[in-house]
Amino acid sequence: MNAITMIQSGTLTMSSREIAILVESRHDDVKRSIERLSERGVITLPPLAEVPNDGPGPRFVKEYHLRKRDSLVVVAQLCPEFTAKIIDRWQELEERAAKPTTLVPQSLPEALRLAADMAEQKAKAEAQLALVAPKAHALDRLATASQGSFCIRDAAKNLQVQEKWLRSFLIQQRWIYRRPMGSELLAYSDKIQAGLMEHKITTGEKSDGTEWTNTQARITAKGMAKIAQSLAPIIGS
Repeated sequence: MNAITMIQSGTLTMSSREIAILVESRHDDVKRSIERLSERGVITLPPLAEVPNDGPGPRFVKEYHLRKRDSLVVVAQLCPEFTAKIIDRWQELEERAAKPTTLVPQSLPEALRLAADMAEQKAKAEAQLALVAPKAHALDRLATASQGSFCIRDAAKNLQVQEKWLRSFLIQQRWIYRRPMGSELLAYSDKIQAGLMEHKITTGEKSDGTEWTNTQARITAKGMAKIAQSLAPIIGS
């Protein structure tokens, strides 16, 4: 997804599409909130940027890019309960931007300390991998032995993460998306073709005699194994 945080002219910004993902809201609703707050003089309205759209719909979409202060105001207006979430996201981005890309030791003691730190980090990573590997291998076996699938709630239980967190992760990683003008979550076609997701369709009859149809996106056993490998640190904890 192109709705990612970016640096423009040395200034860290966040796109309205990333804000929509963080607060689990529709992108057009987020854009309208931005425009209303600008009309009231609460935030500064940035120009709309046209970016490629690799999801369903038109080839290009328009989004706003907000600085930190204005993005916090927008989230506080939309969903106050998500304010802490966006603050954490900004802290992560700022720490990443401030982190030097290379470390050049200036003396022999510094070089020795750097080597010791790198060795310690490698040892920790290997120890963490050793904890995660059994579960990842177990899910790999499940992927080859089972043809079943999991709803997002059951998948979250098996992966030992929160359902809301897993849903947001799958949206951000372009496994699922919300149907326009609806509440159903659907799987992207490439994930279905890869055998990672599938749709379960149920039908029934309403009291007036008309038929209803419900489509549920489900994660296959193969998909569970792939997610487990992506979330190895979380599963291993």
